[in-house]
Amino acid sequence: MKKVILVFIILVIAGCQEKSSWIKNQNIGNALGTTYSIIYIAHKEVDFQKEIDSVFQVINQSMSTYIPDSDISKINDGDTTVVVDTMFKEVFELSTQVYETSDGYFDPSVGVLANAWGFGPGKQIQLDSIKIDSLLNFVGWNKVKLSPNGTIKKLHPEIRFDFNAIAKGYAIDRLGVLLNNREIENYLIEVGGEVLTQGHNTVTAKDWTVGIDNPNDVLQRGTSAIITLRNKALASSGNYRKFRIDPETGEKYVHTIDPKTGYTKNSRVLASSVLASNCAIADAYATTFMTLDLEESKSLLENNQELDAYIIYLDEYDRPQQFMTDGFKTLVKN
Repeated sequence: MKKVILVFIILVIAGCQEKSSWIKNQNIGNALGTTYSIIYIAHKEVDFQKEIDSVFQVINQSMSTYIPDSDISKINDGDTTVVVDTMFKEVFELSTQVYETSDGYFDPSVGVLANAWGFGPGKQIQLDSIKIDSLLNFVGWNKVKLSPNGTIKKLHPEIRFDFNAIAKGYAIDRLGVLLNNREIENYLIEVGGEVLTQGHNTVTAKDWTVGIDNPNDVLQRGTSAIITLRNKALASSGNYRKFRIDPETGEKYVHTIDPKTGYTKNSRVLASSVLASNCAIADAYATTFMTLDLEESKSLLENNQELDAYIIYLDEYDRPQQFMTDGFKTLVKN
């Protein structure tokens, strides 16, 4: 009996030691025009701040339209000699993939329109139907090409790239690669509300838990759903935060631009959240579902089994409603 008790005590102590051996490490800060929080679990205290800063720096130098000498800014300004890096190529190819599957509703060549509407680094202009039709000549992912030598070819020099709807998600994926290469098996990366998870929180022995903003409760930062994640990426988009009000007319302009009409999209879709295996794809489709009508989004989701989504919209009586794919429903905490 004493031996049994002794073995039991040893097992309990060993279990406690094993549980306490997991240490939560965290880096927080500002990058890409927003905030970030990176939690990673290890058996000891580690700090990857320098490596994290390096990832953000390289991403910015490659794809930030707010840095005048970045690769994307040089290309936008007409420099045809820029040889883009591997990350730019990967984002270009992912953009092509989503452009094709969304029938052109995801289009990172909308930079000239983003500037014109006041949502880019360029000059905002007063728009009318004639000017918009003119600017649409310089929009279209089918008008750009990535050459084998790594340079970008544009049908019109006025075409301007804007990777804002995919670059943040891609940056998160690169941070995930960083942690994977450091043999970190359990982490949660959050940048500006976009999330990538791997494994689970071994400190609490639970899956990672993430809240999704409620667009009808902006002031209180309420949540419309709480989900558990493991080995998944989540990205959200909505017009309830990023918009501008014309100081003269009081008219509201949202940041989602329809690449086919050239106008900002004041649709009945209030917010979309997308689950995917990587954050770049989730980020791109979250924006796409803000451009598409709800039924079009449902059709796209039915034909793409790699995605799950949660869409908040207004019905015909302006009442908020929710649509969730079956896969998304299984992750919602009751």
